Amino acid sequence: MEAVLDVYQTPYNPDTPVICLDEATKQLVRETQAPIPAEPGHPERVDYEYERNGTANLFMVCEPMVGWRDVVVTQQRTAVDYAHLLKRLVDVDYANAQKLILVQDNLNTHSPASLYKAFEPAEAQRILSRLEFCHTPKHGSWLNMAEIELSVLGRQCLDRRIPDMDTLRREVAAWQDDRNHEETWVDWRFTTADARVKLHRLYPSINN
Repeated sequence: MEAVLDVYQTPYNPDTPVICLDEATKQLVRETQAPIPAEPGHPERVDYEYERNGTANLFMVCEPMVGWRDVVVTQQRTAVDYAHLLKRLVDVDYANAQKLILVQDNLNTHSPASLYKAFEPAEAQRILSRLEFCHTPKHGSWLNMAEIELSVLGRQCLDRRIPDMDTLRREVAAWQDDRNHEETWVDWRFTTADARVKLHRLYPSINN
């Protein structure tokens, strides 16, 4: 826990940006009856029946200190999908950075081994050389600021029926572009000193 909090207190450095990564699943739902549009005195009416149309995975990548985020929608959540996301971060989004500090949880696909499943060893090692991983502790995923972005995405964009992948990608891209334009950033104030007081029970007892 303190390792993550210490990373968040590090002064901003564009050569070593702090990036947060998390994932979420969205169920795709088709309407079986066309909604009745809103009219004066009546809200929009939507039939309670629906048709399931599979699920999608959303990778949330954000740099909280500068108010930037990128949401990548994929069909699945596999080690190869994760590996290609890391390659995109290193080669496209942060091509000029010396090293990326990546805050993420301990999901089984969130490991260097995923890169070796997707790329030849030399390419996997090249990508890894640009990354420094900082894992949130077990039951401590709330420490990942990407969870905050996913929560906002859920409330502002995903809290309704979305029928298919194309629609999901369009809606998420519109939300992402608007939020990036506003440069909305996370005002994180919880520090290591706070943790030692407020979460004292989580620390081991030392008997003198």
